[in-house]
Amino acid sequence: MASKKKEVTLQITISNQEQWEETLSSKGLLVVDVYQAWCGPCKTVVSLFRKIKNELGDDLLQFAVADADSIDALEKYRGKCEPTFLFFAGGELVAVVRGANAPLLQKTILDQLEAEKKVLNQGLERKVVKDEALLEEEEETSSILAQVEDDELLPSGKSYTVAIIKPDAVAHGKADEIIMKIQEAGFEILAHEEKTMTESEARDFYQHRAGDEKFQELIQFMSSGPCHVLIISKSGEEDVIPAWREFIGPTDVDIAKKEKPESLRAQYGTEVLYNAVHGSNDREQASRELAFFFPTFKKQHQHTDELASKSPERTLALIRPDVLRDRKDEVLQSIQEAGFSIAMQKEVMLSEQQVEEFYKEHVNEDYYPALKQQMTSGPVLALALVKDHAVKHWRSLLGPAKITEALNEAPDSLRARFTPSEGEINQLHGSSSPVDAEKEINFFFPVEHTLAAIKPDALEEHRDEILERIQVAGFTVSQIKETNLSQEMAEEFYKEHKGKPFYDQLVNYMCRGPCLMMILSKENAVQEWRALMGPTDPTEARTSAPDSLRSLFANSILQNAVHGSSNINHATEKIKFIFGDIDLNGNINGTSDKESTKNTVEDIEQSEDSNDGTTLPENEE
Repeated sequence: MASKKKEVTLQITISNQEQWEETLSSKGLLVVDVYQAWCGPCKTVVSLFRKIKNELGDDLLQFAVADADSIDALEKYRGKCEPTFLFFAGGELVAVVRGANAPLLQKTILDQLEAEKKVLNQGLERKVVKDEALLEEEEETSSILAQVEDDELLPSGKSYTVAIIKPDAVAHGKADEIIMKIQEAGFEILAHEEKTMTESEARDFYQHRAGDEKFQELIQFMSSGPCHVLIISKSGEEDVIPAWREFIGPTDVDIAKKEKPESLRAQYGTEVLYNAVHGSNDREQASRELAFFFPTFKKQHQHTDELASKSPERTLALIRPDVLRDRKDEVLQSIQEAGFSIAMQKEVMLSEQQVEEFYKEHVNEDYYPALKQQMTSGPVLALALVKDHAVKHWRSLLGPAKITEALNEAPDSLRARFTPSEGEINQLHGSSSPVDAEKEINFFFPVEHTLAAIKPDALEEHRDEILERIQVAGFTVSQIKETNLSQEMAEEFYKEHKGKPFYDQLVNYMCRGPCLMMILSKENAVQEWRALMGPTDPTEARTSAPDSLRSLFANSILQNAVHGSSNINHATEKIKFIFGDIDLNGNINGTSDKESTKNTVEDIEQSEDSNDGTTLPENEE
């Protein structure tokens, strides 16, 4: 059965180095879509690849998707957003195509497949290539590393300390919760590594305590399981060590609970030895511990700083009403062919007040009345485009703002190609600078907050994997709380579905064990989280969204791993239900969880979604 399923899969999924090496050893031509975990494979080419595969029916042609973040051989492709397709034959790179350029991809596939057949059948020499773009980056990186070789250990004025989340806290599943509390307290995590120390390493690390009575017990404990090692800093602190030690509390847990009940050790420790977290005593010890756990941190940290400016850039694009109505697909195709990725998109009807706010710098211009009339004549499509130097490339692709200039000076530009049916206002907008781009993106895609939950079965089995995917997807976890829903709370939480066939099952299932409740924050958070979750039915998810959480971790429609709000109003209501009165920065006001639940539950409105009662509705996933 397994082999049959593999035959009908269009794209092989490669998620680790071993699979990469195995797949490259296959015979024929392999076309690999190299992607970043945070933005996923390029979905726009799937139909093209399927069409080519169906038409050719050639077993020598294979397609694959490969996660650059988890494959050592693709390390140099990490941090890039532009779609990249690598062509391999005989384990060698024979071609590279950047951007979702359908005609170029089709031509390259046909040409390279024909060339490989000649290699296999006629013994011709295979033409191997190198990725020229990577060679240029290697030269830039070498130059950067040469410049930082003699720099300070950390950026000037940056105080740091080493922190350890000990094996007892990790074993009890508290590491993520502790990390969230660290960040909420204003500490910056400069580096983070999970590590299991050997007894020898633990002995070396704690050599300054070799004379302690319980030294051997300490060594055995610290080498008993994985711990999380962090480098901690804090803006505005000349010396972060006192602030960190104040935050973690006294070594003795009993004293911590009496004197510093809000400290980490009071909340997560059980006794002196099993006190959950470690912190450096002074700068000298911090420096020694840094060298012990992160001997190459100097290069890694500063290399990241120097290359930060090379990260893909975002810009805002607007398709105005006339062209959106008549030629939307053509414009989107042009955007994809130019190598842009669409990070977010939203179709919206703007009011006159919104247009005035967005174009406030143009309100006194002669053309503003016509611009306002155009922008309010129908819906516009807002797009957040991503690419290296996105602002510059998008403006170049647009051409001159005046239609007459675009037609005369840049006839191949988008504004010349997509002229309006009437009037003199061009139909495409682009941000003028990176700063303006971020402001404009925030105008159309403001940061939202949504309620997310990891349900009991998934929390027990897949907690860390789901949290990692949430982080990779770019969400900020503003609040997090593990809680057991009582029968009463679960009934109130899902009261809009009372009387439906699945209601009792749903309530009983949600009371089976603890859930992890979270407030997730991100631009377009509600829809982004729903997309990451995938369809309610995991069977459907595995077909239509194979990388979604429900495809990967759900067992059934009822036990579908995660929950998410269906719209921003629903999210606000449910956040209030679970976390009480809370501001956007995550500060809880007033009563405790259960008290606030009782006080606010009657305020939760009925869901607007209709349902025949046979399946779980989309807003209660």
